[in-house]
Parts: sequence; structure tokens; C-alpha cells
Amino acid sequence: MWFKNLTVYRFNKPFSVDTESMEKSLEDFTFSPCSSQDISKFGFSKALGKHGDSLVHTAADRHLICATKEEKILPAQVIKEALEDKVALLEAEDGRKMAKKEKDALKDEIIITLLPRAFSRRSQIRALILPEIQMILVDSSSAAKSEELMALLRKAIGTLPIIPISFKTPIETQLTEWLKEGKTPAAFEMQDEAELKSDSDEGGIVRFKQQDLTENEVLAHIEVGKQVHKLALHFGQSIAFLLQSDAAIKRLKFSEEFRAGNDDVGDEDPMARLDADFALMGSELIALVNSVVDALGGLEDSI
Repeated sequence: MWFKNLTVYRFNKPFSVDTESMEKSLEDFTFSPCSSQDISKFGFSKALGKHGDSLVHTAADRHLICATKEEKILPAQVIKEALEDKVALLEAEDGRKMAKKEKDALKDEIIITLLPRAFSRRSQIRALILPEIQMILVDSSSAAKSEELMALLRKAIGTLPIIPISFKTPIETQLTEWLKEGKTPAAFEMQDEAELKSDSDEGGIVRFKQQDLTENEVLAHIEVGKQVHKLALHFGQSIAFLLQSDAAIKRLKFSEEFRAGNDDVGDEDPMARLDADFALMGSELIALVNSVVDALGGLEDSI
């Protein structure tokens, strides 16, 4: 339930979500396990897992969705060895070298043969659709995986006018200024981790962890032209996170004090607790994203 990373998209056209219609649309793309011959399967699953019964969980006009992916694990070395053995056998039988096209076709056959015996692994990815701020927050540190979920959602509902979040001023410019001045906007507090990069290929990368970022050792790198591309921050008393120059927000960690805000709900009714946590998390993520946008000088105008 509690998001750990944020890849943020914004709608470039006004967008509203009809929960009932979206639920029906997602049903056509529901996750099903891999068959013996499937390499992977990807589809929507219950938003709240085993405690829920819908693909879209909605509260206060905020919509949570979840997709599950199952992948067959076929180590490349296993395929390589099986292919080499088969090629050697056939070449010996035919008394000639096999052409690349023949080897490629044989490799496909071997993969099909091995698939029924392959292990599989499953992973899930969630997204929060927020019409009130015209954004979608994906709980993933991978831009590729986030795009995969957005592509599936677009396919299901027919249209999804979104673009990745971007800012008027380069993020690294703002982060560098904060570090240089030793001061962040009021909503944030600088922590003890940063990554600085040089614009030139020869300049390299330097990383600091568990260190006072206002020390001369750190600032000296800014003086020679490096810019801050990752900076650890704390939002109020609720969320620690790492802000990156590509607009990704990673390693979200909600404080124990903040998460305890729903302790009065208890755990006797799992659905009630999940719903309360969803409301608490959603409100704070909206506050976080809005504060980041303000602190970085506003979003780039849509094209």
C-alpha cells in the first residue's frame, strides 16, 4: 500500500475518471497466469490485493490501480548450452555448418521446449490517479516499468493524455543552488546524502552519504563545476526521499509517527485500515508533489 517510489506524469488535457467505466475497461485486461508456453503475462489485478474485490479502488476521487506481471525465468546460459549441444549434434549428423538463420530458429524451438520447466516470478506495480491535481503517480523506480503500466492503462481505457513531469528550470540547477546556499525551501530539510556530476565526460561523479553536505569538502565540487543530480530530503515530519534530476522521487519512507496516524482505526477490519491508509498516503503524496513543484519553480508549459 505505502508507495516507495514515484514516477510522476501529468495530464496535458483535462481528464476525469469514471470509476465504474474504468473498472469495466480494466476487466478486459485482467491478469492471468502464464501458460506452459507463455514467456510473460501482464494485466490488472485487485487494487488492494487479497483484501479487495475491485480493480479500481476509489476514495475522495483518488483512484488506485495495480498490475501484476509474471515472467518465466530462463537463464541465458542454460539456453546457450542447450543450443550449443543441439547445434553440435546436428552439424555432426549433416556434416556441415549451420547458418545463423538456422541457429536462430533452433534457439526459438529450444526456448519453447524449456518454457514448461522454467520457474516464474511475479511482481506488482501500482499507480495513483489524481484528477484533483491532474497527475498520475506510479510506484516504481523504473521509467520503463512505469511506461509499461501506462501503455496498458491507455490500451484499456482508450486514451491517456499524459506526459512525464518536467520543470521550467533544470532540477539540477535548483538542487545545486540549495546545496551551495545550505538552505532548502521551507517545506523541506536537507539530509546527509547527495550525488554530484560534472557536465563534461571527464569530470566524473562523486557521491556523499552520511555526511554534512555544508562542509567545504562537498562545496568544493560545486566550485569546480559539478552539479547536484540527487539530493536526500525530508518533507515536514512525514516523508524522507531522494529527489533526482530526472524528476524521479525515490526511496520514499513514511515516518513511523506519520503512519501511526491511523492506529485508532485498528487492524480488526483489514479493509477499513487499508482504506484509511490509502486516504492518509494519498493526501500526503499530493502535498509532497505540490511542494516539490513549487520549490523547483513550477512545471514546464505543456506543448
